[in-house]
Amino acid sequence: MVKVEIVDEHNSPYTSSAPSRTNSTDSLSSVASDPSVPDESVYDRLFALVDIVPPTTRQSIVTSLSNTTAFIKKTGKVVGNVVWIVTTSALLVGLPLALSLEDEAKIVQQEQEMLAQQQGAQQMLSPGSAYPPTGSSQPAQKAVVPPGF
Repeated sequence: MVKVEIVDEHNSPYTSSAPSRTNSTDSLSSVASDPSVPDESVYDRLFALVDIVPPTTRQSIVTSLSNTTAFIKKTGKVVGNVVWIVTTSALLVGLPLALSLEDEAKIVQQEQEMLAQQQGAQQMLSPGSAYPPTGSSQPAQKAVVPPGF
C-alpha cells in the first residue's frame, strides 16, 4: 500500500534559498543529462502500467479481447465455409448447365439455318421463281433475295 504524506513547502528541509524557477530548470537539466538513468523502451513502460490497472479490470479486458478474437475466428470460418460451398456448387452444377444451354442454342441456330436453306431451295425450284426453266417464256415476277440480304 502507498503511504501519502503532505509536505509543507515553507518548512521543508528540501527547499533552498534560490528562486524555485531556477531550481526546477537546474534539476530538470541535471536529470536529462544524468547517464545513470537507464533507457526504457515502450514495452517496459507499458509493462509498468500493470501495477496501476486493478486485477479485476485487467481480467475483464483480457476476457473481452479473447471473446472478441474467438468470435472473429468463428465468423471467419463460417463465412469461408459458405463461400466454399457456393463456389463449389456453382462449378459442379452451374458450369455444366451453362455449357449444355449453349450447346442447345447452337443446335437450334443450326436447325434454323437448315430450314432457311431448304426454303430458299424450294423457292428457286418453284414454278413462279425468278429463274424459269429453259425454253419457257414467262416473265420474272419477283426476284429472289437470299437470306441475310
